Amino acid sequence: MDEITPVPGQASRHERLAAATATATAPNNDTAAAPASFDDISRDVHSEEAAADSPFAFSTTQLYKLLTYRSLTALDVFGGLHGLAGGLRANISTGLSADETKLPGKISFEEAVAAAREDRDPSIDQILPPRSTPTGLTLRIGEEPDTHFVDRRRVYGANRLPRRPQKSFFKLMWIAFNDKLLILLTISACISLAIGIYQSVDAKSKNANIEWVDGVTVVVAILVIIFASAATDWQKNHKFEKLNERKSQRDVAVLRCGRIQHVSVYDVMVGDVMHLEAGEVLPADGVLIRASGLHVDESSVSGEAELVHKSLANDHDPLHVTRADPFLFSGTTICRGVGQYLVTAVGANSTYGRTLISLREDVEETPLQAKLGRLGKQLILFGAAAGSVFFLILFIRFMVNLDDLKGIGPSEKAERFFGILILAITVVIITVPEGLALNVTIALAFATKRMLKDNNLVRLIRSCEIMGNATTVCSDKTGTLTQNKMTVVAGRIGMECSFDDTETKDAAAVPGVPTTVVVKSETSSRATSSLSPELRGLLKDSIALNSTAFETDDSSKPSYVGSSTETALLKFSHEHLGMGPLREERANSPVLTMFPFDSARKWMAVLIKLPNERYRLLIKGAAEVVFEYCAYTIADHEFRITTGRLSEEDRAGVRESIQDYAGQMLRPVALAFRDFDASEVFENPDDDPAAVNLEWLASGLVLVGLFGIRDPLRQEVVGSVKKCQEAGVFVRMITGDNFMTAKAVATECGIYTPGGIAMDGPTFRRLSPEQLDSVIPRLQVLARSSPEDKLLLVSRLRGMKETVAVTGDGTNDALALKAADVGFAMGMQGTEVAKEAASIILLDDNFASIVKALSWGRTVNDAVKKFCQFQFTINITAGIITVVSELVGDSIFTVVQLLWINLIMDIFASLGLATDHPSPDFLKRKPEPRNAPIVSITMWKMILGQAIYQLLVVFLVHYIGWSVFNPGTKNEVEKLQTLVFNIYVWMQFFNQHNCRRVDNKLDIWYQGVLRNPWFIGVQCLTLAGQFIIIFKGGEAFDTKPLSGTQWGWSMLFGILTIPLGALIRQVPDRWVLRFFLAIKSVFMTVTGPVRRCLPRLRKKKQQDEEEQAKQPEPLNAVEEMMSRHGRQLLQQLKGEGKDLEMTAEQRDALEIAAKRARDEDAEQDRPECEVDLLGLVEAAKAGRTMDRDLLEIHPGTPKEDPILGTWLNRRVPPSQDENLLRYMNAGKEEQPTRRRRPRVAARSIWVEQPRPQLTRTRPKARNGLTWESFLRSKRR
Repeated sequence: MDEITPVPGQASRHERLAAATATATAPNNDTAAAPASFDDISRDVHSEEAAADSPFAFSTTQLYKLLTYRSLTALDVFGGLHGLAGGLRANISTGLSADETKLPGKISFEEAVAAAREDRDPSIDQILPPRSTPTGLTLRIGEEPDTHFVDRRRVYGANRLPRRPQKSFFKLMWIAFNDKLLILLTISACISLAIGIYQSVDAKSKNANIEWVDGVTVVVAILVIIFASAATDWQKNHKFEKLNERKSQRDVAVLRCGRIQHVSVYDVMVGDVMHLEAGEVLPADGVLIRASGLHVDESSVSGEAELVHKSLANDHDPLHVTRADPFLFSGTTICRGVGQYLVTAVGANSTYGRTLISLREDVEETPLQAKLGRLGKQLILFGAAAGSVFFLILFIRFMVNLDDLKGIGPSEKAERFFGILILAITVVIITVPEGLALNVTIALAFATKRMLKDNNLVRLIRSCEIMGNATTVCSDKTGTLTQNKMTVVAGRIGMECSFDDTETKDAAAVPGVPTTVVVKSETSSRATSSLSPELRGLLKDSIALNSTAFETDDSSKPSYVGSSTETALLKFSHEHLGMGPLREERANSPVLTMFPFDSARKWMAVLIKLPNERYRLLIKGAAEVVFEYCAYTIADHEFRITTGRLSEEDRAGVRESIQDYAGQMLRPVALAFRDFDASEVFENPDDDPAAVNLEWLASGLVLVGLFGIRDPLRQEVVGSVKKCQEAGVFVRMITGDNFMTAKAVATECGIYTPGGIAMDGPTFRRLSPEQLDSVIPRLQVLARSSPEDKLLLVSRLRGMKETVAVTGDGTNDALALKAADVGFAMGMQGTEVAKEAASIILLDDNFASIVKALSWGRTVNDAVKKFCQFQFTINITAGIITVVSELVGDSIFTVVQLLWINLIMDIFASLGLATDHPSPDFLKRKPEPRNAPIVSITMWKMILGQAIYQLLVVFLVHYIGWSVFNPGTKNEVEKLQTLVFNIYVWMQFFNQHNCRRVDNKLDIWYQGVLRNPWFIGVQCLTLAGQFIIIFKGGEAFDTKPLSGTQWGWSMLFGILTIPLGALIRQVPDRWVLRFFLAIKSVFMTVTGPVRRCLPRLRKKKQQDEEEQAKQPEPLNAVEEMMSRHGRQLLQQLKGEGKDLEMTAEQRDALEIAAKRARDEDAEQDRPECEVDLLGLVEAAKAGRTMDRDLLEIHPGTPKEDPILGTWLNRRVPPSQDENLLRYMNAGKEEQPTRRRRPRVAARSIWVEQPRPQLTRTRPKARNGLTWESFLRSKRR
């Protein structure tokens, strides 16, 4: 018999949600366990209750479980969104109160859920305050504690991670001591000390028993070295810790007291309502309140690269309820759309916070540190081998002379043996430059801190040193070259109404100066006053509703926060169209869905519902793009909105207006609209408005008007661009603006110069690989570019061996920022995604800060070179002096004296030479190639010259001094040895000044030695230490006080190193290079038979090269990414990956680009017609334009310039090729000298200057040579 199934009753709301969720998730999890039911989740959540003294209904663990389940059923356990807000004592409409301190009473879990189900406010239970008896007065020292949100901060914590425990000073001392050489030296010194103490106690003579002094002195010297190293490391860690705290600081938008405010990310509280926009990185977990087209990248949480569409449960009908996903996680990225969400977890309790705590890492090693580390290891091996041979020789001599020591006791023999061992170890220490890594670390620590004062926030430490050798900078226009203070100064509404608010100021009548022709029309006030109320309302809606900006206060002159273009239009609407408070305008006409601005499309749109049940699409964007979607325009602007079809004459007039605005360096923006019936927008009445693709509706639009927005240039940008060009850095401008606007701005900045090329993005992306190689070396302006164009340009430049720095502010710029060697993100206008992808953040969005970063990068590189030049000189001289004198049988330096020299060499020199400020001279030389050695020929010339001089002086004074000074007593002998030691230290003292310059110029104090207190302090400390050692060192340092004459000789030999350095700098480097090549030739000839007998090494090297050649090319990911633009671009980057070194971040960026390309539809993967580049160049030379492709050559370019194929030396980047630079500089030299054009507020028609005639000028001969002119030339 069949079983009878009972008829079920009506299911509750949470049962329907659980069933719907189970149905939706079952097909995707066939083998997984079934989703938890409402009852299971409820029992799990109620297993832990909120604390008794908590005024909130939910604990941090309960809120964490909500996001762990990530289901609508779990949200329903908390009473839905309203129950969650009620339990957190928050208001989703107005946000938290800015005056909240302590909260009275308590809300229970059950009350919060019940109030949400019954649609009422939760009741608050009163809590009796605990009894407390005051025991005395409380004394508070320092600042008063913050009394805002006391209970929220106490229960849920602040939005910051616990500070990472730093290594203590004693820990750093232990790390400094954990050096094999120091440990071995310490053991030997301790044994020697024990033997010395034994000898002193057991001595039979009545003389002073001081055998233990040498051992104690060595131990003290080791302790001083350890202490100095630990102090330096502690200072370095402190600076990096401050830098990391500054990197995490940013402002976010929250809703408080009904107004959107900007607060620090550290001040976000549980219960806050946060405002979301594209490009934001979520700082906290939460649940969505409202959204429009919100898409989130959750790869940081789930590992999946697909974007997740976020929506609310009440946005759908019951059939679509399972599509809703309102849960947001910290660390994820908003890629598209806008919205607001309720914060449920912050700081260490958030999802991303828990992950970060477990993944904290140390500061990564920079390329310069890695290069110096490899060099240091090689030198350590060499020093250890030399020290071993030295010890072996001394040990053999000790054993041979053992018979002569029969009258000496065992303890004295042991002491002599350990003296030999200590000396050998000290030789290794003095010859190994272990301070190399310390020097670059100190230089980076000081540079990053000082760069912060120059508005450069360094996120990746390696970018600081890489920036010093940047060869090209790809800069944005808006905000970087301009002030980002946009205002509407011209406009055209419909076909008849136009206005012009530009100030009329004619340029001075100077020959060759571009003139300004002003065609004055009505002002904006008069033009807008004649508009009909209906048209004014349409304009207000187009500006206020189709915008993601928001208002910050209620003052009579409101302030808007958002895109600079949007804020300029909002100010115009408020001043001339009668727009009220922004929230009121948006409340009167709710937006159904939004199509956010995208840099590839260059427009945005919103869909609103009209009172007559129709729908209106409002579009705003780049004028040349939006206008192509328009078929109609406003026919009557004074009476009512009537439309008329655009004629060809009208289209020509609008295009001419767009070109006029662009020629005046104005940004042309267009507004358009179109009305639809409901059937034209939705297929079914219950369709989700957020699912409507507004891009499909963008056709047959009605053009409302054009607006010209002015963004004035920064005052310092012209000088900054010139400094970059003088430093050998090729500056390019990449912008999404109109071609004419970009060209005008680039000309004004000095970027677009004779010999340069300006192109648009659509033409650039269709070039073949060979054409790219021909165009990119001359490319100075790339307009109407997309993020993919920027990524293609950056990747191609890196394939040309350029060191690329690029700026970016948008979310889509992240890939280019990661692919570049150094990525600069905008700190004021940049999105959080761009900041996370960048190496350095420009806090002021100013191009001048990039020049400062370039200068600081070169300062770091020079600091390392200066230290190497100084240290290698001591390595060579001290090692040779110690070894030779000991082998001869008369040691010049004692162990303690060598350790003092090592302290000067490592710690003091690192502090003194790594803390200099940048010099203007750094920006007057060319960047160094990637594979340039750290120690150049010029430095080797100085190292060897100074080493030879110091060796001659020390050996002559020590050995010839016996016959000159004729020391007859032990005291005089010790004075002579002290004199040699003193002379050597003074030579190092003055050589440190000489090493402040590593080129062949004479001014060694060009960086302002008096501006560096560290260098002065190190010099004073060295002086004080040397005086103390000479006068009071005594038995500890084996020194005797010197006379005034001996001090004079010491100073003289030391000072002579400076004129000697000037003399060495006059020796041509090519002579030194020939000398080294001759030595190499002799060495290869002598060692040829030995090398031929070692075929295994050559075979292994060949195998390594073959394996390296078999590795896949690193740019294949970009080839996949570029497939969306046509088959021609598939070959653009082939073959460029063999010699191209890439970081992990750059590889990740290219892989992400390839992944996104595979996710797009394949319809765009079709061949496009190839660009006729030669035809474009010839047309540009003749002043003609092609129908589709846009390329222009600067009008000041000489006629005989071939433009293409001028990059001949492929071993260097194009920006450093002498042949190409000769052509680029030819046009500049032929331009007549003219004074800079005065700035004018408006330029209606830009008149290009005529092409100059080719003239050749011969440089004037100098009338004579003076000492001042000679020094000035060497300084330059």
